[in-house]
Amino acid sequence: QVQLVESGGGLVQAGGSLRLSCAASGSIASINIMGWYRQAPGKQRELVANIYRFGTTNYAGSVKGRFTISRDNAKNAVYLQMNSLKPEDSAVYYCSAERPGYGMYYWGKGTLVTVSS
Repeated sequence: QVQLVESGGGLVQAGGSLRLSCAASGSIASINIMGWYRQAPGKQRELVANIYRFGTTNYAGSVKGRFTISRDNAKNAVYLQMNSLKPEDSAVYYCSAERPGYGMYYWGKGTLVTVSS
């Protein structure tokens, strides 16, 4: 069982930056995939970025070059550095922990990011 708690959301102007944090209970060293998803009103939840156990990353095309995902297994934490924010980035951001081989998917409760123009 993994519990995830997100923090760092807020209101920023377009072009600004935010750093989201995800604190996990227990160790995440054995969790294959950690990631961030987001969901805006009226839209489906979408993958923003994920990071595998040994550092391989993937990003949605809309955030490439602007967002950076990282994980610190020693601190049981995952981060999302968001730069050059755009209004279309506004959404609730969710931290995820995934072990597809076990059919196990964990989610935090989300943190709200609002980008004003």
